[in-house]
Amino acid sequence: MLLFENLDLTSIHSILWKGLHLEGPGRPVEYSPECDLRALMLRQLEQIPYVKDLVKRLRRSRSMRMACGYTQVPTEAHFSQMKKRIGVEGFRQIEAWLRWQALKLRGSQPLSAVGLIQAACIDGTDFPAWSSRDPHDTGRGLGDPDARLGRGKKGFVLGYQSLFLVDIEGFPLGHVEASVNMNEKRLVEPLLDRLLGEDIELELAVADSQFESKSIFDSLKARKIGSIIAWRRLKGRVNPPDVLSVKDRIDVEGPEPLRVVYKRLRAMVESLNGRVKARLAYSRFTWQGLGNACIHTCLVFCVVYAVAIAAALMGRPELQYSVAYFA
Repeated sequence: MLLFENLDLTSIHSILWKGLHLEGPGRPVEYSPECDLRALMLRQLEQIPYVKDLVKRLRRSRSMRMACGYTQVPTEAHFSQMKKRIGVEGFRQIEAWLRWQALKLRGSQPLSAVGLIQAACIDGTDFPAWSSRDPHDTGRGLGDPDARLGRGKKGFVLGYQSLFLVDIEGFPLGHVEASVNMNEKRLVEPLLDRLLGEDIELELAVADSQFESKSIFDSLKARKIGSIIAWRRLKGRVNPPDVLSVKDRIDVEGPEPLRVVYKRLRAMVESLNGRVKARLAYSRFTWQGLGNACIHTCLVFCVVYAVAIAAALMGRPELQYSVAYFA
C-alpha cells in the first residue's frame, strides 16, 4: 500500500515498544508494534467498524496483511492490550511526531516547517458514543459511563466532542476531547496549552460566535495571539465597527479583510470535518471511554498526516489532502 510504503516509523520505536522486550524472561513478542499501528490506521482508512472485523479482514486478505507487515494475524484482544500498553499519551506522541514530519514536507507552507502557523481556526464537532442511555440516569451512558448527553451540532447526542485547530489549508494542528455536555469555551485553553507546548507558534486564531467570550479574548491576548472571532448580536449592545458581527446563521458582516480570512478558515475547518467523517469513519466510534475517544481521534489524524507525508515523498503534493486516493 502506497500509504505505508512511504511511512518510516523508526523514530517512534521507543514509544511503540513501550513495555516490550526482545530478550530476557517473559513471553516473546509475536507481533511487531509497528504492524499493529499500521493495522489500526488501516482500520480507519478502510472504515472497518469493529476490531473483530479488522481481524477477519486481515485473515482473509493477503494484501492487507502485507500492507501492515504481518505474517500471522493477532487476535482482537491483542489490539486492546496494545492500546492499553501505549496509552493515550503514547498515541498523542505518535500523532505529534507524524504531524511534525508532515509539517516539514509542506512546500506550500514553508514557515510551518519551523513551527510557525500564521492563522488557524478553532472549531469543534461531536461523535456518538457506543452506548445507550442509562435508565437510572438518562444523562449518561449505560455501557460507557464517561459518555454524557449534550447538545451537538444536530441536536442532542450521547457521546463526546473534539475541539480542533485547523490551519488555512485545512491541515489539522491539534485536538482535545471531552464529553459532549462540556462547554466548548472551556476546551480552548487546554487545546492551546497542549499545542503551544509542542513548539508551535500561532499568530492568529479564528472562531465563530460561540467562542465570543472575555476569557477567550484574554487567553489569546496573554499568549500574544491575534483573534478574529465573530460577535453575537445582543439586544441592547452595539458591536464595535472594527469587528465581525453575525449576520445570519452562516454569514458575517464587518471589515472586508476580516471577512475574507474568517470565511476561508471556516471553510477549511468544515472541509476537514467532512473529510474525516466521510473518509475516515470519525463519527463511527465503537470503543468506550474518554481515553479511547482521544485515541480514536489520534488515529484519524495519524492517517491524515500519513497521507500528507506520502503525497510529498511521492512528488505529488496535490494529493496531500486526498484520503480517497490512498484508500
